[in-house]
Amino acid sequence: MTKLPFSSFSSVTLFVSTLTLLSFILSSPSLTHALGSGSTLAIISATSTVCGLVSSQPTQSITCYRRTPMEGIIAVQPNVSFSSISGGSTFFCGLRSGGYALLCWDTRNSPFDPQRVYINDTVFLQNLSVGDDQVCAVVNDTLSVYKTGTVRCWRGDGDMSNQSPSDGDKYKSISSGFGFSCGILMESNRIKCWGNVTIAREIEHGFGDMEMLSLEVGGLHACGVNSSGLLVCRGNGSLGQLNVPSNNVLEYSQLALGDSHSCAIRKNNGSVVCWGGDGEYNVNEIQGVFFESIVSGSNFTCGLVSLNFSIVCWGPGWPNGSELPLGEVLPGPCVQSSCSECGLYPLSETLCSGSGNICEPCEFNVSMPLPPAPPPTIVPKSSPSKELTTGLLVFAVVGSVGGFAGICTIIYCLWTGVCFGKKKVHNSVQPTITRDGSNGGMTSNNSGLISRSSTIRRQSSRAMRRQRSGTSSKHADRAEEFSLAELAAVTNNFSVENKIGAGSFGVVYRGKLRDGREVAIKRGETGQKMKKFQEKESAFDSELAFLSRLHHKHLVRLVGYCEDGDERLLVYDYMKNGALYDHLHDKNNIEKIMPKIMVNELGKILDPRVGPPEPNEAEAVELVGYTAMHCVNLEGKDRPTMTDIVANLERALSLCDGSHGSISSGTISIISD
Repeated sequence: MTKLPFSSFSSVTLFVSTLTLLSFILSSPSLTHALGSGSTLAIISATSTVCGLVSSQPTQSITCYRRTPMEGIIAVQPNVSFSSISGGSTFFCGLRSGGYALLCWDTRNSPFDPQRVYINDTVFLQNLSVGDDQVCAVVNDTLSVYKTGTVRCWRGDGDMSNQSPSDGDKYKSISSGFGFSCGILMESNRIKCWGNVTIAREIEHGFGDMEMLSLEVGGLHACGVNSSGLLVCRGNGSLGQLNVPSNNVLEYSQLALGDSHSCAIRKNNGSVVCWGGDGEYNVNEIQGVFFESIVSGSNFTCGLVSLNFSIVCWGPGWPNGSELPLGEVLPGPCVQSSCSECGLYPLSETLCSGSGNICEPCEFNVSMPLPPAPPPTIVPKSSPSKELTTGLLVFAVVGSVGGFAGICTIIYCLWTGVCFGKKKVHNSVQPTITRDGSNGGMTSNNSGLISRSSTIRRQSSRAMRRQRSGTSSKHADRAEEFSLAELAAVTNNFSVENKIGAGSFGVVYRGKLRDGREVAIKRGETGQKMKKFQEKESAFDSELAFLSRLHHKHLVRLVGYCEDGDERLLVYDYMKNGALYDHLHDKNNIEKIMPKIMVNELGKILDPRVGPPEPNEAEAVELVGYTAMHCVNLEGKDRPTMTDIVANLERALSLCDGSHGSISSGTISIISD
């Protein structure tokens, strides 16, 4: 038995604690398991237990829901922060934040008693992975680069000699299954497996020399995305767990594998697809639900719902697809990092309660193979007269086509005024749309909406290109230009006390200009890589170009901007009554407002501080309210399409502005009840 480096406990305590952990791993049943790699969510199949890292708390502790033998919520001790957890057959393990300690718990007892397996202040662990009877993690040694990337494993029978891979191998990531583990090698991106079962060698040989971007291990099979972006599965496929239903490039973002089934999250919309398991893993009960992450046990899978960070489970080993009473679970670990490489996760500061950041996962870089070169075409020799005739024919055809194309180009330039610079540039990108007949029915209305939508996109794109083409495109008509020193002075050098919000572009500060105007100053993130700087520059230019030309009494006004080196700042009027978000959220607005909308009593719920609306404004507000009421229908089929929503908002705006002629006067575009 290898002695683990405990810094504050005696060797006797270490020996007893380790033996206790190994004994309960060894005695675990062999038919039910939770599999794969560490996450903020873990499944312990034998006791039907699901655990997660608590969200929106200063301490990212563990809480569990156990269905058998006694149902209930169990708060896991110690109440400290963890970065990842992973489940086995009857136990699960967790890595402390920072990776300096590894603890495990037996879920057959209540409460769960912690057993410390590893602790070290200089040799940290990461990428935790728990299989049926082994616990593995990747080493991150702060004192030796030679050990960083190696793997340490602990087995239930106390034999560590054959269960950890060679110290000469270094891994990017690892995942564990039934008695074996596999990982992606750092240098070659190839798969290497270890353990005492034949399936490990079969899986390793199945992947061969293929370079992999990700890997997840199930019971007796493994799946991963290769360097071309395709999902590849190897191993035992007796129940269809290797038969991926569709396989486009980078179609899937995350995998979860069980005993005989596989599941994946579709990258484009967050929906889940499962295959294998002899057809028992039907995802109909979670149709329309989108997920941030998923994990699998032996015979069921659980996912973290994107909408509210709740947990939903499905499969033959779980009774239904209802939410678990676990509360909100973190979508990723809270780390002490600026996340400059791939960006911050939305709401990161709130989810971590100020104790760190959640980083967005980095996108895969796939290598697209070049198409094979076409075979050389062998042209038979022809007589000189035929070659001359053919050459003249080709010259005539090409010349005719070229001449016709040139004439068309000249006509087009003269018509649009591009060639002579006489095309008029308007300040508005709102298209002029002919009034449709009111009796056209739903079909004509929908086609009109599609036409309007595409017209808006085309004209907006042209307007943006026109603004960017000139030498003074960034310097808008009414926007003031401020110096960085001036804005730093009015925000107390961008102090935390002046911070009022944050977003994907950067942080927003409150300030007061020398002339007494209160402003909100949005400062782009600094210290980013070139790619992030280009994204920030693009967002800055787009917002400045549009907002400087967009003026409306209901929209916050852009006051000015600042460009100084890599610094990009935008200055807005300060909204002393709060943002629209403050008035829409944290209240039971739907339950309060919908009955009033249904009985045409919108006037009773309007903000009295604004004053009574004009007749045309009242009609516009009623249209917006009616649209919003349908947008919150529970069933997706009962909600209006985005085309209908845009059409109704266009019509509402036209009612406020009194320009009825530019918008169709057909019926309201809402799906019928």
